[in-house]
Amino acid sequence: MTRFLVVLTDVRPYDVEGRNERVAPERRRQVVGASSREAAERIAGAFMALGMVRAGRQRVKVLAIGRRHAYGERELAG
Repeated sequence: MTRFLVVLTDVRPYDVEGRNERVAPERRRQVVGASSREAAERIAGAFMALGMVRAGRQRVKVLAIGRRHAYGERELAG
């Protein structure tokens, strides 16, 4: 079963090396779990109505966690 995380983060300034989330992730303000994509999108929509998001100082991310890749299952079956 695929679960989803809705993450509200601060937008950090763009530097010479770019924005590499693996090296320096953005600071998280809020993290909410959802059991379906529809629920995650509704939560993300509510976050997107916030003034800081609309002003471009924060961003909303919807992340799928615990998902199986369909191509991996086909390779094992074949």
